[in-house]
Formats: sequence, C-alpha cells, structure tokens
Amino acid sequence: MTDDHALATLAGGCFWCLEAPFQELRGVHEVTSGYAGGDTPDPTYEAVCSGSTGHAEVVQIEYDPDRLSYADLLAVFFALHNPTTKDRQGPDVGSQYRSAIFTHDDDQREVAEATVERLAADYDDPIVTEIEPLETFYPAEDYHQDYYANNPQRAYCQMQVRPKLQKVREQFAAQVAEDR
Repeated sequence: MTDDHALATLAGGCFWCLEAPFQELRGVHEVTSGYAGGDTPDPTYEAVCSGSTGHAEVVQIEYDPDRLSYADLLAVFFALHNPTTKDRQGPDVGSQYRSAIFTHDDDQREVAEATVERLAADYDDPIVTEIEPLETFYPAEDYHQDYYANNPQRAYCQMQVRPKLQKVREQFAAQVAEDR
C-alpha cells in the first residue's frame, strides 16, 4: 500500500459476495478476501466455516480516498447486504457471516457510527452491524481471491454474487470504473 491509498475492512456475509462488487468501483485498487475479528491465529477457511475461530469472512479494500471516500464505500457496503440479520446473509448462516466494520482508525470509526445512525431509520429492524477496531487481517487462501472472476458460472456466483454486481452497476453507476 502506498501513502495515497487507504484500507477498509468489511464483513457482510460471504466474502465472494463483497469482493466482486467492490472490484467494480472507481478508485479501488485491490480487494482481498480474508478473515478478521477472531481469536485463532492464521485461520483456515475450514476452521472459519466451523464457526469456532470467531473470525468473520471479510474483504479488505485498498482504495484511493481522493477518488472514493470511506463513506462512499460504506454506502455500497450497506446496499450489498442486510445489516439487520445477526450472523446470516442469504443462505449463509453462522457468526462468520456477520455484518461488521473493522475500522483502521478513529476517523473510520466515527464515519461508521454516523452511517449506522443515519441509516437506522431506513430499516424496520435494528442494525446489528458490529463496529470494532481491526486487530489482524488474514488473507484467505488463493482459491478465494477473484472468486467470481474465476468462477462466474458456478451456481453460487450466479444466484448470490451476480445480483449484487448488478445492484452496484445500477445503483452506483457513477462510481463504477469505466474499464469494468
């Protein structure tokens, strides 16, 4: 990461469902699927899926804050998942699929808290998105990286990821990179 780039780490269900849509955005340099928020060092996908590590599936987004603000990233994040369901997104159930924002500094925490407060009235149920400082990010195994790009015909990608890509392309068209 260079000085003109920032990081955001977000959990909103399966990391494949967040990775591909965030890769669409202008100002995003890299999106890495991984794990955060747990107690087990160097967790594996299998261990995280067991629900025993405390980790959530996350994406870590390297972006240019001069082209895309943290608040803009959070707007996309909240559009891509249901922040009112505890430990569940679509067909994925377990604490590893929780809604969480792992902040990198106090400014991110303040923006995240203000965003949740502002959005609360838009939902019938309370927002359960956790906001906590990022302690450690563990990149997921290589086969999880660029998963949709490498597996677009898989049923999960068709049923879960593709609609999220379409949503970003339609709802955030002004922020979608032209070369995507």
